[in-house]
Amino acid sequence: MAAPDRALNCEDFAMFQEVLKVMRTIDDRIVHALNTTVPTVSFSGKVDATQTCKELYESLMEAHLSRDKAIKACITETSTVVGQLREERAKDSDNLSIIKQLRKEQTKLKLMQSELNVEEVVNDRSLKVFNERCRIHYTPPKIK
Repeated sequence: MAAPDRALNCEDFAMFQEVLKVMRTIDDRIVHALNTTVPTVSFSGKVDATQTCKELYESLMEAHLSRDKAIKACITETSTVVGQLREERAKDSDNLSIIKQLRKEQTKLKLMQSELNVEEVVNDRSLKVFNERCRIHYTPPKIK
């Protein structure tokens, strides 16, 4: 149940968001995954809840890390473009197409940075649900 390995398209913000949406599938389905894989007390003898919770936690962490890396890579890429456009604008401050492109890229950069906040909320929500169901079966290692 790991996140799909799709490269993020940093050029087109709509595609960027679409790929993130697909990558967040594991978080969107966390409640269902826990309900179908982690047994209730009456069925606890039939399934290894500790192993199931551990695998789910590892999948979650892998998905969170891959999304974080992808978002930050796009932020870095877009920041570079913004820097280059600022240099071009400094050389030719009357060129309207450069000014328009710079504004467009700056807006895209702000939207990408806001995705980091969305990511934090999604991750916190998933971990809260995970901890509610798996805390008696599996304790994740402490994050440094």
